[in-house]
Amino acid sequence: MKQQQLGFWLLTALVVGNMVGSGIFMLPRSLAEAASPAGVLLGWLITGAGVLTIAIIFGNLAIRKPELNGGPQIYAKELFPKGSKASILSGFMASWGYWIGNVAGNVAIITTFASYLSTFFPILTSGHVVFSIGSFTLKLGHLLTFLVCTSLLWVMHTIILQGVESAGKLNFLATATKVLGFFLFIIIGLFAFEKSYVDPFIAPRYDEAGHTLGLLSQINNVALSTLWAFIGIESAIVFASRARKQSDVKRATIAGLLIALAIYIGISVLVMGMLKQDVLIQSEKPLVDAIGTVLGPIGSQLLAGLGLISLIGSTLGWIFLSAEVPYQAAKQGLFLRAFLQENEKSMPRFSLLVSNMISQLFIFSTISNSMAAAFDFVIYIATLSYLVPYVIASTFQFKLVWTGETYVTMKERMTDGVIALLATMYSIWLVKAGTADMKTFLLGVALLASSLLFYPLLLKQQSEHKTKQKQSA
Repeated sequence: MKQQQLGFWLLTALVVGNMVGSGIFMLPRSLAEAASPAGVLLGWLITGAGVLTIAIIFGNLAIRKPELNGGPQIYAKELFPKGSKASILSGFMASWGYWIGNVAGNVAIITTFASYLSTFFPILTSGHVVFSIGSFTLKLGHLLTFLVCTSLLWVMHTIILQGVESAGKLNFLATATKVLGFFLFIIIGLFAFEKSYVDPFIAPRYDEAGHTLGLLSQINNVALSTLWAFIGIESAIVFASRARKQSDVKRATIAGLLIALAIYIGISVLVMGMLKQDVLIQSEKPLVDAIGTVLGPIGSQLLAGLGLISLIGSTLGWIFLSAEVPYQAAKQGLFLRAFLQENEKSMPRFSLLVSNMISQLFIFSTISNSMAAAFDFVIYIATLSYLVPYVIASTFQFKLVWTGETYVTMKERMTDGVIALLATMYSIWLVKAGTADMKTFLLGVALLASSLLFYPLLLKQQSEHKTKQKQSA
């Protein structure tokens, strides 16, 4: 049976859909608080340029090393001698951390979906007590939210099992709808833009201690605030083995970044001209408030609907990506062989089931405070597992340039060398900024180290595989 494949547009939709999720709805407020209009614009441009170097790296590696599928964390094993224990351990740890980080992050998207749905169904926030047992009280809103989240998770599970093209087309439809919606918002914003709201264009901001922050400090704050806006740029490379052409992976990664960047810059800057600065900084729903100044009450309904569509696409894309990570890692010998199980549509059946069962456990956070605390803990420590693969990919590209592997001309090596150096520096800065708090850093290391509990099983599995190969020979 011919394996279904993803073309350029479906890959691009996965990149955009995974990058542009729920965060865009709150980002304008946090950016306005962090910087003046000039700082916001410059911060976006600098961040966009930095992430562009990473996007180019991902595209280059997909073409130069097409056999290394499954995501940037896979390149970890290539930084060490082939077949060595260091190679296997690094690849396994990186894949493990990235997988667990994604699974936990999926629950955040799913629960946000329920939050947006409450705009249309207020009963989801009902405080009516269903029953109480000891210190535990189950409220009707929490119960319904749990049921909504659980339903969404397993509906997405069923859709993904129908095949890569079916899932890709639904993701494309959701992504195309939200991109169109955001660009319509931008057009409305252009007409509603009040220049006086962004004056002064360059203005001081203040930290918690009351110290004045200049333009450079503001740009740095914006870069930190937008750190998570670009998580998902690696989506196309995770699905590289399912792409019709490896060149589409590079094109989709760069195209997806540019589309997302246009949406981010357009919305965050235009909202500054639709709401006064003091109003924007205090707003809990900046996009809704901004569109409300033009369209009135119907604006909140439209934005909530756009949010739901946006989250459906993001949920589908991230659940699919989460299952693909250990599946592709297992193909590289970096994960337990059980994760290689497929259904008749060549979808990672076992990997998808295990990933979603873990997500289901965390969805209990909607009805149990103890689980909520556990969920917050995992999200808190997942920072490093998201960012480390970026450093790995850019370092591996630099290694290829240094050794000359896959290169023919010195000009190509020089060009990619400069990009690799910039991407490596930027990636390291991302890790440093994202884990600046020592507690976050140490807990992130603990998450990666937790893979060591399962590492002996992987070694045993590989030993048995080698024994069988010798016997068959």
